[in-house]
Amino acid sequence: MSGDNSVKQKDPQSLAMKVSIVSILVNTALSLLKLLAGIFARSGAMISDAVHSASDVFSTFVVIAGVKMAGKQPDKEHPYGHERMECVASVILAVVLAGTGLGIGIKGVEKIAGKTSGGIAVPGALALAAAVISVLVKEAMFHYTKRAAMKINSGALMADAWHHRSDSLSSIGSFAGILGARMGLPVLDPLASVIICVFIEKAAFDIFIDAVNKMVDKSCSDEVISEMKELILNTKDVLGIDEFKTRLFGSRIYVEVEIRMDPFKTLVEAHNTAEEVHDSIEAAFPDVKHCMVHINPDI
Repeated sequence: MSGDNSVKQKDPQSLAMKVSIVSILVNTALSLLKLLAGIFARSGAMISDAVHSASDVFSTFVVIAGVKMAGKQPDKEHPYGHERMECVASVILAVVLAGTGLGIGIKGVEKIAGKTSGGIAVPGALALAAAVISVLVKEAMFHYTKRAAMKINSGALMADAWHHRSDSLSSIGSFAGILGARMGLPVLDPLASVIICVFIEKAAFDIFIDAVNKMVDKSCSDEVISEMKELILNTKDVLGIDEFKTRLFGSRIYVEVEIRMDPFKTLVEAHNTAEEVHDSIEAAFPDVKHCMVHINPDI
């Protein structure tokens, strides 16, 4: 007994598109604000923060492309659908994020080492105000995007949410560095850029690992597997489970299970039990796209 629990992609795509448009508008405005504040207040940390926010705009376009491609219906060349395109989008986001963070870190180290002209300037108060605004806005965007990602189970959108969180953390680092520089330690401003780099690289690594796990048919968590098995064993006429496999396919789950039944049950009874197991799994776990149930005689 097998089946396809494909869901209509229109609503998830609409939500992802709405969140992405909001993200683009907010990041564009925030990038300009932080860039101007960094230039006029002579803060390298704030300019680095502006670059990070600008990279978010590009990443959101990647999310839009990934979600739209993942939502395409199965075709002759791709009979299992296109869900893994979201994983590809997440990998691209991780690489962009890592590159952005590395560039910020290198510039910070160069300033600390005195390899840039003009020395280390003491940043103005405008940079502090921009950092506070950035933390508040980006933290709000993180929660907004994360809720949407969880609602439609979108890996690419979740990656974008953590991109917002990394920007929020980098702005906290900027604030600390700018404040310290204004209190008599100018080196703290470029040092903040280096710390920002570490936060960004950690976020990029987490996004990359999550995407790779979903691309290499990693199984579900032990908790999810236990819940599925319990549901199957509680089904009438199921005497046991001989084999149970799950694999992640992008944001969706594939399940294969072999159950044991009384060998003297009729074919119709066995079919009805397999169908009940199949329907119960898909009803209880909406992320399951395909469930295959095989019946073995209990001998």
